[in-house]
Amino acid sequence: MNRPAHRLLIAGTNSGCGKTTVVCAILQALKNRGLDVGSCKCGPDYIDPMFHREVIGLPSRNIDLFFSPEEEARRDFAASAREYTVIEGVMGFYDGLSMTSEAASSYAVARTLSAPAVLVVNARGMALSAAAAVKGFLELRTPNPIRGVILNGVSEMSCGLLKEAVERETGVTVYGCLPRSGDYALESRHLGLITAQEITDLRERLGKLAEQAERSIDLDGLLRLMESAPELEYEPRPVKKLGDVTVAVASDRAFCFYYPANLELLEALGARLVPFSPLTDQSLPECDGLLLGGGYPELYAGELSENVSMRRSVKAAVEGGLPTVAECGGFMYLMRSLGGAEQVGVFDTACENTGRLRRFGYVTLRAESESLLFAPGDTIRAHEFHYWDADRPGDALLAEKPGGRSWRCAYVGDTVYAGYPHLYFPSGRRAAERFIEKCIERRNRREADGDRKTQL
Repeated sequence: MNRPAHRLLIAGTNSGCGKTTVVCAILQALKNRGLDVGSCKCGPDYIDPMFHREVIGLPSRNIDLFFSPEEEARRDFAASAREYTVIEGVMGFYDGLSMTSEAASSYAVARTLSAPAVLVVNARGMALSAAAAVKGFLELRTPNPIRGVILNGVSEMSCGLLKEAVERETGVTVYGCLPRSGDYALESRHLGLITAQEITDLRERLGKLAEQAERSIDLDGLLRLMESAPELEYEPRPVKKLGDVTVAVASDRAFCFYYPANLELLEALGARLVPFSPLTDQSLPECDGLLLGGGYPELYAGELSENVSMRRSVKAAVEGGLPTVAECGGFMYLMRSLGGAEQVGVFDTACENTGRLRRFGYVTLRAESESLLFAPGDTIRAHEFHYWDADRPGDALLAEKPGGRSWRCAYVGDTVYAGYPHLYFPSGRRAAERFIEKCIERRNRREADGDRKTQL
């Protein structure tokens, strides 16, 4: 089927060039105009989509060509696209799975989605060299989807001169600039930006970003560029509902990293997702399954430790056979301690800050035994990125990087998956189905126990 979807990919010359700030400025400005706006993020990142969602009030999807083949990526994008969808790139425009490959890069996503691209260039301290940088990006690969440039970090006065130089030397349109300003700067930490929830004046900053975009970015020109994108052809992939279950989802400042595609797949299979806070709630809600996603539990280790009633509730539930998926931060919460602060204690291992990235990047997980999510030989794609590490991170699964390196990871059992890798369920749909099936078994036992107690 065909789907009209006006779209644009905002790419960058490199990580840290200001892609997210530019994207948020454009999204907020278009939202302020009353347009039907959506967003996506190339790659596996959780944090940038949280800023997108803060602007548009809708989930921002990950379009990732390691997680999904091209046809699946087109289907996923087309099924969720709004009238005007802005796609944020990842790293530099051509940066892919390896130092020498553009596989799974922003360039590859732009070509897969037939999306025109606009390159963000941090031109602070540059003059004619800005044109040289743009020219290099245009000529490295042909045909090339780059249709425009936005200059970041330069004044509006300098923008006019740089615009003239870049357009004269490259023939590509400069759609304006975004000057540096402390009024709307978005702060960073080691995983990228700090989370949207941590910026107390975010709404005010986004408002100022939109005002600046209206002044110094050619939004009408960007809209015309988006409208030039062709219709997308895709085939829907139906999901069969398995049954009705309730799944508790940890959702607060400490646990906020979830792929929308994962949650949507679980809902399509029959899950009713109920959010709860390990930080502030006293116990788990009544549920048939548990999702403990990633996030920054290390920043709230003391608060999590002090909530003794929740820790006891989670431990009793997990050890009592509640089907549980715990990824990265959720896995750390289930350990004995986190930075010396006592945690849930399902797994007798401690977690400390190593001061450097540990076992990071894309992986394919391979199962060798029967467990909650996997049969022997099953695979699923995932991503691992963390500075904090456990002295015993588990060894139940084999994690294989695209380049060939591998390591053991995770704890699995009949009712549990717990490990550092963040799973992408659509890449191994059977894992999501097995989780819901186990939740149905749990619900049926719970209802049967309730019937027996009533009869007594």
